[in-house]
Amino acid sequence: MTRTGDTDLTAQSASEAHADAAAAAGVQGLLFDDDLRPMPEDVGFRGPTACAAAGITYRQLDYWARTGLVSPSVRPATGSGTQRLYGFRDVLLLKVIKRLLDAGISLQQIRTAIAHLSKRGIDDLTQITLMSDGASVYMCTSPDEVIDLLAGGQGVFGIALGGVWREVEGSLSELPTERADGSDEESGPHANDELAARRRARMTG
Repeated sequence: MTRTGDTDLTAQSASEAHADAAAAAGVQGLLFDDDLRPMPEDVGFRGPTACAAAGITYRQLDYWARTGLVSPSVRPATGSGTQRLYGFRDVLLLKVIKRLLDAGISLQQIRTAIAHLSKRGIDDLTQITLMSDGASVYMCTSPDEVIDLLAGGQGVFGIALGGVWREVEGSLSELPTERADGSDEESGPHANDELAARRRARMTG
């Protein structure tokens, strides 16, 4: 378990507290271990599409790009008329930022948390649950860490990145994509077909 600063957390509690915290947290479903994969790296989403999927305004998107909070990884803006293209991972981080803001977390704490998340690999992201006490943000990578944090009285709410991943994937499956070189704007084929197929597979069991 890691606080999104320089301090590692090693909170310990009695077995009774563990049990109570586990029941309160409903640990089943907090962390995900199924196979969640992003789209091809050369396919992205324009700013308005990223905003729609993340639930943010274009002003927020633009400000976060200009200040380096979340920069478009598929294609940055390189001049007049150039459209930024955001990758799946970018939209995931935008959605997480929106959740943290809604929970009252300061932008300074969010910047620290996003910096730590950005260093993680794709596989790592789906295993992380962000917990917060309203002031600090903690990264938990196992159910036991979630329980320890809650039992220590530090966790007030949690954001399971695997769950956010699914939400973003569902939102983006119906939205248009574009390739990084701009040669093939897509309104459904290829990347979106892949997202939609995964969504249908989960719905049909």
